Amino acid sequence: MQFDKDMQSPHRELFEAARALLFSCEGITETKKPRITTYSDANGGICHMRTMPHGIDLGFLKGVYLDDKFDALKGTGKVMRVLSLDKMDQSLISHYLDQAIRVNAAD
Repeated sequence: MQFDKDMQSPHRELFEAARALLFSCEGITETKKPRITTYSDANGGICHMRTMPHGIDLGFLKGVYLDDKFDALKGTGKVMRVLSLDKMDQSLISHYLDQAIRVNAAD
């Protein structure tokens, strides 16, 4: 399971801090899948997260619809965008997470 690998990673503390922030949002649930850990609410999937060699990646499933005023989201797919972090930045994650929850609720 990827979650087990994330817990063994040198970036475990960063993963756990971001995970705690996700869980601070009402109704967020976690699903541990073989290759990724996903986070959803009653309206469906919001993002996934995994450790990487540089830190963590948060993949916002509807990231193309988010205001990227910090120019921090990467990706060229039709809808998903990824936020890569090498240190905890609660305000940056919250900027995108709050929007992702609202976008998800609007669909």
